[in-house]
Formats: sequence, C-alpha cells, structure tokens
Amino acid sequence: MKLLADLPNVDSTLFNVPDIGHLLPEARATHAPRFLLLYGSVRTRSYSRLVTQEAARLLRAMGGETRIFDPSGLPLPDDAPESHPKVAELRGLAQWAEGMVWCSPERHGAMTGIMKAQIDWIPLSVGAVRPTQGKTLAVMQVSGGSQSFNAVSQLRVLGRWMRMLTIPNQSSVAKAFLEFDEDGRMKPSAYYDRMVDVMEELMKFTLLTRDVAPYLVDRYSERKECAEQLSKRVNLKVI
Repeated sequence: MKLLADLPNVDSTLFNVPDIGHLLPEARATHAPRFLLLYGSVRTRSYSRLVTQEAARLLRAMGGETRIFDPSGLPLPDDAPESHPKVAELRGLAQWAEGMVWCSPERHGAMTGIMKAQIDWIPLSVGAVRPTQGKTLAVMQVSGGSQSFNAVSQLRVLGRWMRMLTIPNQSSVAKAFLEFDEDGRMKPSAYYDRMVDVMEELMKFTLLTRDVAPYLVDRYSERKECAEQLSKRVNLKVI
C-alpha cells in the first residue's frame, strides 16, 4: 500500500482501512435484544435492585429480553472454584447477553463490594471468547444522600476495562429511599425520566452495534499478535 510507505512500523498485511460497508450489514438479527442486569446490594429493600427491576420493565417494554442476576450467595472472587453454581450462572448470563445494565449503591464514596465482586467474577476471556467485548453497557447508581456520580464513574472504568461499549448517558438517583412507594415501584420524577432516557439509549446502541460488534472491536495489535503466534507455531521444529 503506497499510503503506508511513510509508516515503516506498520505491518501492511495486517493493516485494515475501516470500511463503512462492514458497519452496515445487509442481514440483521431479528431476535429480541438480550440484556443482563446486575445490582449491588442484598438488602431486603434494596434500592439498587428496585431501580434495576424498573429498568428491566422498561427494556422489556422496548422489545428486549432481560435477565436479572441475584448476587446473594455469590462467593468472593477467588474464594471458590469457577464451577460454583452462582459463578457458573453469572458467567453463562454474561455470555448470553448482548448488553448489560450495572446499578450500584454508593457506599463510602464508591461502588459496593458486592457490585465489584460480580464484575470480578466475569472473566476477560473464556478460552478464545471474551464474554463482554463489544457488548453495550449502561451504568446507574443510587445514593442515600445528595446526588453523586462516584459509583457510575467507577463502573465506566470497569466497563472500559471489560472492553464494553458504555453508552454516554447514565442515571444517578439521590435520596433513593424517597423515590419508591410501598410496593417498590419508582415514583414519577426527573430521576425516573432520566432512567427512561438511559434505557432508551441503551436499546438504540444495542440495536445499532450488536450485529457488527466483532468488527468494531477488531484490533490491529491483536491481529498482529495472533499472526505472530501462528507463525511461531507453524515454524516450530519437529522434535
């Protein structure tokens, strides 16, 4: 490629020019978008769970299929084998989902340990499969006091580390104990409207990207690494 003449450090055989044709596939999935929702508290009246349940209702109303993972009984990371039933359930759901919603209470200015433990149990790779890469993500938090964004900011860092497509919008519900009725349903408010916005945006981004997620996250450095590994394997001398 003549345009690569000034880029001697680039392997021309692995360099790809982004092609809009790959971003507009003729065939698109027709099944309901699949969403896994995680929350970060096991209290009897958990406001992060109530927000998550409301978010799931919204996603279903928009045509999605939802699964909410109950973190109760999930062991601490590395304190049980991967075959533990709750770990296996969580990992199976992570592979099943095309998008996720993470909602944590803010505790001591951060996400809860329960929230972090769930994310830590989701591996960066299972064999050659990355369970979260290219999936969409929406982040939310609830607070007992004034509105804060500490937890959602941390969740965004984790989403990036898990190579997820985290949507721009987010939800932070302040004084969550005032925002729900006795039946656990969220009251009308600007907080509720923002959550509707977030779920709508998540659905749009999921519909837009799920068919092209492998192409979106295909990376030059990883193509190069795979090519080098293949070359080493093929060129091994027979012992």
